[in-house]
Amino acid sequence: MTGLIKIAVTMGDPGGIGPETALKAVCHSKWPGSIRFILIGKKQVWLKYARRLRLPRPAVCQDIKETGKNMISIWDPPPDAIPLPPGAGAKQTEWRAGKTGKSEGFFSLLWIRAAAAGCLDRTFSGMTTGPICKRSIQAAGCPFPGHTEYLAHLAGCRRTAMMLIGGPLRVVLVTTHLPLAAVPGALTRRNIIETADMAVLGVKWLNLRPKNIGICALNPHAGENGLLGNEERTMIAPAIRQLRRRGMAAEGPVPADAIFYQAMRNKFGAIVAMYHDQGLGPLKMIAFERGVNLTLGLPFVRTSPDHGTAFDIAGRKKASPTSMIAAIKLAVRLAQRPNPWKR
Repeated sequence: MTGLIKIAVTMGDPGGIGPETALKAVCHSKWPGSIRFILIGKKQVWLKYARRLRLPRPAVCQDIKETGKNMISIWDPPPDAIPLPPGAGAKQTEWRAGKTGKSEGFFSLLWIRAAAAGCLDRTFSGMTTGPICKRSIQAAGCPFPGHTEYLAHLAGCRRTAMMLIGGPLRVVLVTTHLPLAAVPGALTRRNIIETADMAVLGVKWLNLRPKNIGICALNPHAGENGLLGNEERTMIAPAIRQLRRRGMAAEGPVPADAIFYQAMRNKFGAIVAMYHDQGLGPLKMIAFERGVNLTLGLPFVRTSPDHGTAFDIAGRKKASPTSMIAAIKLAVRLAQRPNPWKR
């Protein structure tokens, strides 16, 4: 077993496209013999999709210790094996493609927790997560808005960040799953500085040549000297000055309507964006089916495809595995490099 790279791949919401894209990804690509995939989720769902897609039937493991014997295996952890927060819980009902609810959310959480536990005890080399429905996991008792925040809680991390990767763009977000109206109040000099620091470590983890870190403005025209907003003068510019004093090649605040044009011409190692859609809009425009989300700050590798559950096409055999393949390839690559946040 020495030298094997074991990547846990979670199903995500069983009513979404996660089962289909995961199976297509692990079965349709040529992977080195040193790779092992552990599909974590409901056994019956995995096997149903394997049948429908006419893919090889993965081996079923009864225990986490059995995983890794085959290139592709299924682990369906029982709910009592991975305790969930008080008040969380649901019984499995009949799951259907395109539908979601409390039951789907509960089991999505269970599978995330199982994969994270396996990464923390080093049974797994890393994890790639299928897309979940935020409304469903919250209905099941999860107080966190998404994967990133939940994984940070499970790993005991004070600070994590989303790095979105697509084409020549690498975008790290200061704030993530917030209403737009809440973004200005959530920005601080400290979280801008911490995000930029994580961006630098992320670029190094990706084994890229060091370049400037581009810091995005919040307001149009970078606030126009206070005419269109003060966040640049009161928070973003002071944070950049502090980063420069520490020796970081930080540039900004650069207006959002210019910084991505510059990044496309290879000017920045990464861009620090102030909020979710500011960073993801341009990235998805150029790499909608190839984008990957990498979580910075965790003591283990976690990647995911940069798309959602796509309930409208779930179960129709139409879902593209391109982003899932890219996410798994990145997880395999990073699992073989020193993690800056590994304790």
